[in-house]
Amino acid sequence: MNPFPIILSAPSGGGKTTVMKRLLATRADIGYSVSATTRAPRNGEVTGRDYHFLSMAEFRRRRSRKQFAEWAEVHGRMYGTLRSEVRRILKDGRHVMMDIDVQGARQFQAAFPESVLIFLLPPSGEVLLKRLVERDTEGREAHLVRLRAALEELEEVPRYHYVVVNDDLDATVRRVSAIVDAEEVRHERVASVNKTTRSLVSQLKSEIRRYANR
Repeated sequence: MNPFPIILSAPSGGGKTTVMKRLLATRADIGYSVSATTRAPRNGEVTGRDYHFLSMAEFRRRRSRKQFAEWAEVHGRMYGTLRSEVRRILKDGRHVMMDIDVQGARQFQAAFPESVLIFLLPPSGEVLLKRLVERDTEGREAHLVRLRAALEELEEVPRYHYVVVNDDLDATVRRVSAIVDAEEVRHERVASVNKTTRSLVSQLKSEIRRYANR
């Protein structure tokens, strides 16, 4: 098997974290990349399990050395995905699944072009607005921020390989799992074709050199 990264994105409240957790609990061939952050650990959080907790100076040092596949600043704190963490899981023979926003997905795909991008859509605009309002506990400005962020995320949907309407959690988990299965077959086929192509190219070059040197 050729493992690959899987990115789940969705507007706020779109269910991407719930779907990811369900898949991690039911598929042994999928692993989770532990993110790095500059925020302080909360009660019960363990470094290396919940996050890689870094100082701001350490985060910036790693960023300057291109050690992050993607990173972002959120409310004055830094968050990012370490390339080494992704490679560790891939080397273990498992896919890497992450729930990240569209900006992070764009960065990550540049670092790992073989990534499979899946966007989860709400079943309707009414459902999306309801979810956004339910998460709004900070007043008008926070509500506007969420609405604008959701709009920006939806405008990125055409960049994704798959779009799944999250109208039923169980069905959505099955659909995403089926996508992973289909991509496994595609990646294996592409790897096989590439190997065959390289072999044919090598043989042809050898034959051309042989005839050219006669």
